[in-house]
Parts: sequence; C-alpha cells; structure tokens
Amino acid sequence: MNTIRLALAQINPVVGDLEGNVELIGDLIDKVDHCDLAVFGEMSLTGYPLEDLVLKPGFIADNQSALKTLASMSGNCALVIGFADSDGINVYNSIAICHQGEIIGSYRKQNLPNVEVFDEVRNFSPGSDPLNLFSIGGTSIGFVICEDLWVPNGPVEMLVEGGAQLIVATNGSPFHQGKQQEREILVNEIARKSEIPIAYVNLVGGQDELVFDGGSFITDSSGEIVLRLPSFYESVAVSDIFVDQRKKVENFFPVIDVSPNRDHEGELKPSIAPVLENIEELYLALVTATRDYVLKSGFKNVCLGLSGGIDSALVAAIASDSLGSENVTAVMMPSRYSSDHSLIDAEQLVENIGISSINFPISQIHSVFSEQWKRNLDDEITGITDENLQSRIRGVLLMAFANQHDWLVLTTGNKSEAAVGYSTLYGDTAGAYAVIKDVYKTKVYELARWRNETGESEVIPISIINKPPSAELRPDQRDDQSLPPYEILDPLLESYIEGDRTRAELIEDGFDAEMVDKIVQLVDRSEYKRRQNPPGVRVTQKGFGRDRRLPLINRYRG
Repeated sequence: MNTIRLALAQINPVVGDLEGNVELIGDLIDKVDHCDLAVFGEMSLTGYPLEDLVLKPGFIADNQSALKTLASMSGNCALVIGFADSDGINVYNSIAICHQGEIIGSYRKQNLPNVEVFDEVRNFSPGSDPLNLFSIGGTSIGFVICEDLWVPNGPVEMLVEGGAQLIVATNGSPFHQGKQQEREILVNEIARKSEIPIAYVNLVGGQDELVFDGGSFITDSSGEIVLRLPSFYESVAVSDIFVDQRKKVENFFPVIDVSPNRDHEGELKPSIAPVLENIEELYLALVTATRDYVLKSGFKNVCLGLSGGIDSALVAAIASDSLGSENVTAVMMPSRYSSDHSLIDAEQLVENIGISSINFPISQIHSVFSEQWKRNLDDEITGITDENLQSRIRGVLLMAFANQHDWLVLTTGNKSEAAVGYSTLYGDTAGAYAVIKDVYKTKVYELARWRNETGESEVIPISIINKPPSAELRPDQRDDQSLPPYEILDPLLESYIEGDRTRAELIEDGFDAEMVDKIVQLVDRSEYKRRQNPPGVRVTQKGFGRDRRLPLINRYRG
C-alpha cells in the first residue's frame, strides 16, 4: 500500500477574469504545499463555460501566459489546473500538471459534450494525444476531464487497464436537481469495477444561466465515499488516499515522473459533508446563482416589483439571502385593482426580511395612458390590452429606478407562467435576471414553506402562501380563471417540456385531451416571448434558454 495526500480545491472562478483567478488559485498554493497533489476544477484558470471567448486568439494567449504565472508559484505540491490549450490551430479544454515552478505535462479532454446546456463541439477540438500516467507521490495517476468519465470504454477504462492506481477527474458539472446523486452513482460504480479510488473535483458558483454546485468527493477502491465537500460553498479539503501497488501490466502507459514519495505526519480523517435534501439544495442553488450573477456583473444592489404575491415574495427572500437585506429594494406599485390585503402582505414581508421599500401607486399613470388613448384614437383600452398596460407601466418604473440608482432589476416570473406565456412582454418580464425562471409554481410554494421552516420566525407571511394566486390586473382576477390549477398544470408542463412528450403521447399518459390541446398550443405560441426574457438559472433537467431551444415558427402538432 502507498499513501498519497490529495487536496480537492473547490473554487468559484469568474469567466475571463484571468488576473482574479490567478490570485484565487495562488492564495491556496501555500495552504496545500504539505500535500502531494492539489486538484482544481475544469477550466479553473479561465472560468467555465467560455463559449465564444475561445475564438479570440488574444484570450488564448493571455490564458497560457497566466498558466505560466501559476506554474511558477508551484512548489512541493503538484497542481492540476484547468486552462484552454492551443496548438496554434485548434483550442482544447485542458489541464496542466505543475510542480516546482514548471509545467510538467498536460491532458486534453477527449470527449466533448454536445447535449443539454453543452455545445463544446462548437468551441473546442477533442484531444487525441496518447494517454500518459503521472507518478505523483509514488502513485501512478490518470487524469480525465468531466465528460471523459461518462463515456463507456473511454479514457478511464484505458487508464485503468494501463496501470493507473488513482483516477482524478476535474469537472465543470452544472447543477440540476438530482445531479449529485447521478455523479456519485456513476463514480462509485467505476471505482468498484476498476478497484481503484477516484477523486472528483467540481466547480462551484453561478455563471450566466448555470450554477455549479461543487459537491466534490473521493470514492475509495470499494466504491464508498470517503470525503465529500459541501454543496454551493467554496472549500478545500485534504485526504490521505491508500492505493495498491499493483503490478504493471503489459500495456502500461508511459509514466511522467512528477514527485517522489513524501513522509506525512499522522493520518488525515476527512469529513463527509451531507447530501442536501432536494428543497434545500434547490434554494441554495437559487441563492448562489443570484448572488454571483449580480456581483460578477459588477452590481451590488437590486430591486424588484413586490406585489404581495407568492412569486415576488420568494424572489425577495432569495435576494435578501443572496446579497444581504441592505442591498435589496422592493418597489410596490399598486394599481386600482390591487387588493388592500396584497399591499399589507407586501409591507409585512418587507418588515420580516428587513429590506428597503418604495410605494409608488400607478393608478394615475394608468389613467393618463387611458385618457390619452381615448383622446387621440377615440377608442377605449380594454381587456388584455389594459391589463398588459399596467404591467408595462411597472416595468418602465422598475427600469427607471434601476437607472437612477445603479440597481439591477430582478424579475419574478416562474417557469409555469413562462411556459404558457402568462406574462407581459416588456412588463413583468422587463429586467436583468429571472431568479425563478426555471421553478414551477408548485415548487415555488414548497420553497416558500421551506424557507419559513428554516428561520427563527416567519419570513414569508402565511397569508401570501395561502391566498389564491392572482395578477390583480382586473377585478377579482385569479390565475385559475385562465389556467388549470397548478397541481394539474405543472405535471403536464414537465412532461411536455422536460420529457419531450408529444400531444398524442400526453393524452396516452392520461392527461385530458382538451387541456393538452390548450396547454401545448400556449407553450408553443409563447416561444417568441421566452426568447426575449432575461436570463435565469437552470435548475431542472431542461430549462428555457440555452438548454431547451425550439423554432419560433413551429407548426408541428404531433
């Protein structure tokens, strides 16, 4: 048996911030110098995903220069750092192994994902160089990058057959509900079959429409988790890994010698962070994504329209937990149709979470619009036009507040509404970031109840949770006058959107045919709206935006 001391560095880099990411990684180097190996996540130097930044030769050159700076900082502990490599023609998603001030070797990702939120085939070329093993601390280690793990008969199997005693996988694996369990099932099974330990290192933090949850872990040779880092938090953990000194096989890959055995004082007993419950995991994903989108965009303060309804209440709570209550302003814009209890509920929420508020009634502005319309066109504004006008007045005001105070506007629409177009373009969809864009309405209620249970006192007033949902844009309006109850609607939407079921298949599944026809038509007709909505974090297996992309003009009715 041999022991290698391994550090997993779960960090939150910023895409394109090479100087900041060098500082972030560099600050950790001295703290892990007592280890044999410290591993950072996929593209940790550049941030991830890079998208079309890789098309800029100047950026690639700058990232390679930054890598040399980091390599020069390396000492007794070997470092594995993700970066964008290039041969002058192609760009590769790569890792570099650095030790004692030098870049000792590298590996280029061989399997590029081109599904779900990934389109790496557009930006990178697959690595094709022969595989190598790296002898670090007397252990033969095979390195892979993210998707390489998921491909049957891929680099992992070849490295194991070639004599690897430890597999280390660097990852930029974005969150969706249930993803941590999927990762651990896969890695544990590979470890059991190969009878060698596997270290899995993931990024953490929000990036545009994605959020990385961390959850880095080590699995021993029997397929048991021996270390797990917390989800949604930057963290560094060190563990001693015991590896078998197996005999070399005939097909043994070339071994690049990096560092010899080192004596380590005492045996480290790492901690195993718990796997979060689904609803807590979801809430932390929303908090992390919101915080990072705002701060990484260069903002500090946000505002949102607070109606007294469940969606805006949840977004206000998330914003406060993300950025601090002192950095959140709720703008209450009651119309002539707003109920007294909604304003009271909104004021109570503001008091509960300690955020600032502005009360700006829109009745007079709405009346001026209506009067001018009639005067100039000799016509009345009625029906949906009048409802949307109120929403658009609110959108204009929110953007004006944002311009005046250098705030960023958070929108409050949920996935159920976005799916069926139950929103106003340039109204309640006007803003910079859609916090609960990928959260169905029924899940919004679950999150609100969970948030109340976690605090010492009620955060979201129970009256908000219990009241029937309404846009309050006409007298006595309720959502269920236009849509099926959300308990019925959401399962249908999930089957159609995430499950890619056709109309005929949904009816075969037992959904009412008339309802299916109505909802499918609403979803398909609303694609043009969703294309114009602000970005929001993806937390399901198929979110609107970079994940689910359908034609705007689409007459398929299968």
